[in-house]
Amino acid sequence: MPEKKTMAEARTAKRQGKSPSTQAGAFVHEEIEHIREGKHGARSAKQAIAIGLSKARRAGVKLPPPPKSASERTKRGAKRDSARAGKTTRPSASRSRAAKKALADAPRASASTAALSRQATAAAKRRPAKARKAAATKAARTRARREHS
Repeated sequence: MPEKKTMAEARTAKRQGKSPSTQAGAFVHEEIEHIREGKHGARSAKQAIAIGLSKARRAGVKLPPPPKSASERTKRGAKRDSARAGKTTRPSASRSRAAKKALADAPRASASTAALSRQATAAAKRRPAKARKAAATKAARTRARREHS
């Protein structure tokens, strides 16, 4: 179950009209914090992000399933998470225990600044140059607006 603070952050982002991925960012941040404080680990930065997105979908953030490049299994999982939004059925105790144990044995370095930076760089490289340039231009415009206000 996500923390109250995380739910509040996501709700605020939604109220401000931010995109679903921005709303989901609060859940991803929470997951990274959990790994850093030693609650559990993750095999990679990608897995840490995936756990956060899954939590976001289950909490009701209207995140679309990943694009066509993702595996069929991943898309199915995303659809299942979205369908579970608002439902509070308890997971089976033995399955929950197994998942927790698997994550507890996973490394903590997957949430390090370097690992997350590597992941972000790799994700950006997969996007076309035009999209990267548009994002950079928008960021520069936002920065300029912040500095003048």
